[in-house]
Amino acid sequence: MEASVLTQVILPLCLFIIMVGMGLSLVVADFSRVLLYPKAVILGLIGQLLVLPLCGFLIAAFFVSDPVLSLGIMLLAVCPGGTTSNMVTHLAKGDLALSITLTAVSSLMTFVSIPLIMAFAFEYFANEASHFELPVLQTIGSLFLITLLPVSLGMLIRHLKPGFAIKAEKHLNRFAMVFLVVLVIGVGAKQHEVLIPALQQVGPSVFMLNIATMMSGFVIARRFRLNTAQTTSISLEIGIQNSTLAILIATTLLNSPDMALPSAIYSIVMFLSAGFVIGLRSRSSNTATTEGTDSAVTQ
Repeated sequence: MEASVLTQVILPLCLFIIMVGMGLSLVVADFSRVLLYPKAVILGLIGQLLVLPLCGFLIAAFFVSDPVLSLGIMLLAVCPGGTTSNMVTHLAKGDLALSITLTAVSSLMTFVSIPLIMAFAFEYFANEASHFELPVLQTIGSLFLITLLPVSLGMLIRHLKPGFAIKAEKHLNRFAMVFLVVLVIGVGAKQHEVLIPALQQVGPSVFMLNIATMMSGFVIARRFRLNTAQTTSISLEIGIQNSTLAILIATTLLNSPDMALPSAIYSIVMFLSAGFVIGLRSRSSNTATTEGTDSAVTQ
């Protein structure tokens, strides 16, 4: 009973609150930017909604033998970045407006894209994971309640009470970070008996997914000649996933803590790679500033 209350009430409620916090950070202009620089937004969405799931599928199919962990990889890959990606983009001196726009649009699309892509994943891995079944309509309804509805509510509050929204957003962002840490620790503790074997089996694949997606974002952005700030944003948006949402879907809708393990592991890996990008961008920015100062002095 306690487990049911935790997974069916407390965890979804916490995610609802987190998604309201995301909505508090959004305004209509975040969506209208699609018209202002459509190329960057379209490339970012293609990366999040197509390239990311494709990378997840290839890695799950060829490098993960356990079908449950394979589905966990796929579930992770169809949950594009939340507010965490916006925070990391800001620290990495990326295009924050682009990051927020991508987060806003992709978050509103996930309640449709997640069930569709995961239905394919379940069909593909059905031979070995037939005891799992994806309740498509229930998934769509649940995702609407814990993504689209709270984000819309947050945006409404931001429109009606902008001062309150800005103050509340900061507190909810802190809550989101603490909640993710507690959630990862909780999944690890609950699944401690299978954590080490799962880490050995899926750890390299999770790391591979993180590197492959970030590099894909970088290559796509550079190939279409986006600037450095936009390239940074797209790389991080594709490489940082909404692990909280993936864990909650695995533990609530699918009732499979094992399926949540890849997302828990990814939560650690993505912050390590994000830290590397932040450090790299900071060093690059400092170098450019120093060179500019030296040039001015010389002149």
